This record gives sequence, C-alpha cells and structure tokens, in this order.
Amino acid sequence: MPRWILLEHVDAPDDPLGRHFDLLIEHDEACRTWRLAALPLVAGPAVAATAIAPHRRAWLDHEAGPVSGGRGFARRVAGGSCTVIDPPASTGAESTGTGAERVVVRLAEEPRDGVVLHGVLVLERGATGWYARLGPTA
Repeated sequence: MPRWILLEHVDAPDDPLGRHFDLLIEHDEACRTWRLAALPLVAGPAVAATAIAPHRRAWLDHEAGPVSGGRGFARRVAGGSCTVIDPPASTGAESTGTGAERVVVRLAEEPRDGVVLHGVLVLERGATGWYARLGPTA
C-alpha cells in the first residue's frame, strides 16, 4: 500500500509567505509532490496547490530537520498509508482530454500527535492551476 506524508515547510527561499505544506504520495520509485498553501479541512474550501518535482521516498520517513542547500526547515505534520482511487495506480494521473489531471486518494493516518488529516483527498488541475479538497472517508 502506498504511503503519504504532509510536511510543514518554513523559510523556503522561494516561498514569499514563509510557510507552506508539502504533500507527498508514494508512486513507483519516487513521490508525486504538491505544495499546498494551507491545510485542507474535511468538507472545507479547496486549497491552492502547485505540483512540484517528485521527491525521494526517503522523505516519507522524515520527522523534522533542515532541508539541504539552506532551503528551510521541514517537519512531519501527518502521514500514513493511502489507497489510490482514481486513476488506477499504474497511470499516476488521469488526463481528462482537456489538459486537466486528477488524483484521488483515500488517506489512512497513522495514530500520532499532530494534525488529523484523513479522508478522501482530491487533487485536481483545472484551467487556473491545481487545488486540493478533502472529503470524508464515506
């Protein structure tokens, strides 16, 4: 079963706000990765997201520490295993024919201190960019 992790990343030199969240979802030998402007809340509003370069799977075990090259500090906020609902695991992303991509995963969080983040996460790219929505598990 693939794993996922949500990292709070502060003091990144390319982040004008000084704080964002990196969502990593294990896919093949790396992790598909998105930068989220805020934490998605169950049944809350969509959160702006940016697809960024794949990250190494070693990040899935990260707890806290500086990011190499003076790129800030990252700490684990939440993580666990997930089930890729859409698209099938073999494709990594679904093309809708309009240039849009959609990834839907059911998050199962490991019981730990931190943010509670479980449910069905939808990452979707539309005409204005990526966004993330979190819905209940049912």
